[in-house]
Amino acid sequence: MSDEAAPDAERDAVLTALRPVVDGIAATFGPVCEVVLHDYRRPERSVVAVAGSVTGRTAGGSGSGAADESVMRVPARTGTEHGDTSRDDTSGDDTSHSDTGRDDTAHDALNHVTRTDDGTLVKSSTMVLRDSTGTVFGALCVHLDVTAVDRAHALLGALAGTAGLPADPPAATFADDIDAVVDAIVDTHPLRRDAGWAALDRDQRLELFRDLDGRGVFAVRRSVEHVANRLGISRASAYHYLSRARAATGPAADTP
Repeated sequence: MSDEAAPDAERDAVLTALRPVVDGIAATFGPVCEVVLHDYRRPERSVVAVAGSVTGRTAGGSGSGAADESVMRVPARTGTEHGDTSRDDTSGDDTSHSDTGRDDTAHDALNHVTRTDDGTLVKSSTMVLRDSTGTVFGALCVHLDVTAVDRAHALLGALAGTAGLPADPPAATFADDIDAVVDAIVDTHPLRRDAGWAALDRDQRLELFRDLDGRGVFAVRRSVEHVANRLGISRASAYHYLSRARAATGPAADTP
């Protein structure tokens, strides 16, 4: 086995070993539980195993949700002429990114609560998977539908006279289609929600692209063109603002 093939063989073995764990966790917690296994070496179809149905994820779908965004980072690249970013840039000193296309500084995200578009309250935990070198290559995610528990808690609080006003959990989008994930991230950005593109000044536009880049939006193939269409601007304008945003913060990556 070559040196290059060895890491992938190890990662494949870990994912294979976790497949029965996915089924076991979901069976233990019952119909309110969903367990998702991700392979981040292929972000557009990172879901390799699913048990249960809380967010509607299916095998072959993409990573989405706040937890997935925390590890959605790819290595810096060069060769941006005409949008070509296919050549790796190995001249930099950034060692926080791996050949798997994910952020090796990512941490587990445990017990965070979000609310889906249909009002379902979901408590989720994401456990990052690393190989023997410490490289992040995937994640095991557990989602629990706690809507009924939350309602019972509110009812008991009301009966006891101790009910307060709970903080509204952040909205989350779970989708198999990577374009839907990108759309949700773009549309829910505060600058995007409060004003249209034409109403944003130059600094706000740069901030928007900087934030989208930091959240890993441009790690997805053809994402620059997709974001441009979503914002109603040209592909050239999108590349212009992305380039300026990265010049101020240091390069992330983009695969058009």
